[in-house]
Amino acid sequence: MLKNALMISLLPFAAAGCASTRNEVPIVPTTPAASVQARGETEAVGTANADAADDPAIWRNPANPAASLIVGTDKKAGLHVYDLTGKDRFFIDAGRVNNVDLKDMGEAGVIVAASDRNDPRNAKLALFRLDTATAKLIPLGTVPVGAGEAYGVCLYRTGGRLHAFNVIKDGTIRQVELDLTGPAPTGKLLRTMKLATQSEGCVADERTHRLYVGEEDAGVWRFDARADGPVAGTNIAAADTEKLIADVEGVAIATEGEGNGGYLLVSSQGDHAYAVYRLSDEAFVGRFRLTPGKFGSTEETDGIELITGDFGPDYPGGLFIAQDGYNPPKAQNFKFAAWADIKAALKLD
Repeated sequence: MLKNALMISLLPFAAAGCASTRNEVPIVPTTPAASVQARGETEAVGTANADAADDPAIWRNPANPAASLIVGTDKKAGLHVYDLTGKDRFFIDAGRVNNVDLKDMGEAGVIVAASDRNDPRNAKLALFRLDTATAKLIPLGTVPVGAGEAYGVCLYRTGGRLHAFNVIKDGTIRQVELDLTGPAPTGKLLRTMKLATQSEGCVADERTHRLYVGEEDAGVWRFDARADGPVAGTNIAAADTEKLIADVEGVAIATEGEGNGGYLLVSSQGDHAYAVYRLSDEAFVGRFRLTPGKFGSTEETDGIELITGDFGPDYPGGLFIAQDGYNPPKAQNFKFAAWADIKAALKLD
């Protein structure tokens, strides 16, 4: 969670002080952040008075975008399924699951994978099928993925196969091919990559076969997502105290146009903002915050998600979701913003 928090007066909790940060030297980024207001939010997670909500994943209903669903983690308890009104439609007790991702695998259904850290010494993937008609999660089983504490996870489809990248807390990244054809899911370790320090958020761009991983104190790294690709990564967005402030947590992509068009969004948790980079050349294009409005602001954001496309009149062009680490008087939750609002605030094409 937050290790390098800023004491910035514009944030609603700064005046009250935070016991873990009040003696720290403020880090004020030199690059301003545009303001965007949330258009919706979920009901709070069930675990109160704790750092509990963590990461969202979005299923877009192509036939009825307003009936799309969000899966969100309560990392102390399990997984919630929300609708676009924010209503909590379903909860499953899965214990300590940290990050979550999902992919529509056609006949196999919408597959949900969560990083299972119930055993901090032995990482697993908890797998579910999302029943999109009832908003329920159907457990499929767990797949062991090696030693260490499971932290981040993202899914990657290639050639009709489903791969999971499981990010271990110490910076190890394991690529596992999942087999869902038997009575219980199994996994085959394809390769291992490594970052030097604690890492978590990740996202794979299936168009370009690029994997982006957040190393919390260093920034965002790009890897080749293909199983036969090189294992070395390239730091494309440093935690430089100007554009991106540690902790670097959630990462998401907005795919637009042909080829490698779109944007990479990164949770700059250290100053409660989000940095945006163009995918085509990895150039920085701006920063924004979700600021106070009808649904409140976001602070200390862990996981984020962004899916482009039609989500109905409230979310033209796409839906951005951010975990909110400070949501008094209720427990933590997830805030919704329109991708169109973010693009307008940053003057993106």
